Amino acid sequence: MTPLLYSVKMRSSLGGSHGVGGRHISGAERIVPEDGLEEQVIAMLRRARTHERGRADFIQVKVGEIKEKDIMTCPLIPVYQMDTRTKSEGRKAAKKELLRIGVSKAAVESAFRELESLTDSMRGAIVMDAVTGERLDDRAERGVRCSNMDCEDTALYEARMAEKGLGGDHPREALVLASKVAYGPGTVAELCWSDDPDYVTGYVGSKKFGYGRITVMKDMGDPVGGRVFFVEHGTDVARYDDYMQNQVVLVRMGE
Repeated sequence: MTPLLYSVKMRSSLGGSHGVGGRHISGAERIVPEDGLEEQVIAMLRRARTHERGRADFIQVKVGEIKEKDIMTCPLIPVYQMDTRTKSEGRKAAKKELLRIGVSKAAVESAFRELESLTDSMRGAIVMDAVTGERLDDRAERGVRCSNMDCEDTALYEARMAEKGLGGDHPREALVLASKVAYGPGTVAELCWSDDPDYVTGYVGSKKFGYGRITVMKDMGDPVGGRVFFVEHGTDVARYDDYMQNQVVLVRMGE
């Protein structure tokens, strides 16, 4: 009998809940078997209360059973790295990589204008036409969230990440998310850098080349991050939004 799986999600803020002016502190999610529920809930509570962005005073944890019939799988995209020393170098490398993937120059410039004009981090991603550079979502600072994903085999995944020197929450979560995004219905590429002040690494992701880790993409201490999903011209945005937010995806390891 297949063990039951549960979605565990946490979001936290400072100064009240997100909906009433609270400032986002952290979020996390996992898909775990029943015997791992308590451990994950405790780990998420601890993360919310010891985060570098601040100690949250509002923490919400949601747990829900996942039906086997509702699960999709996708491959883990391969990892490669671009070593950069400064924010300027990192963003130049990201622009070059997006162009290599097939995003137009107009869309690349539009994406960087959007992200570099942010005064606080978005909770989700901007969805952008990879040809015209037009923003397609209508969610303002919220954007479109990618949710409901995890690795299929946690132990194997974490062992492989450790072999690559990529331990810790940031790369673990980013690579799973990037894999789900890359296999979205219409995704061309993704651009992201973190909102954690002490984490300066970002990435460009795509099904075409994989997870392009860029070692420095912002200044140390900068609490503003963001992401952009570049999609094919003519993509059904409602379908894309539904996949990103609602479709349960388990990312499987290759050989």
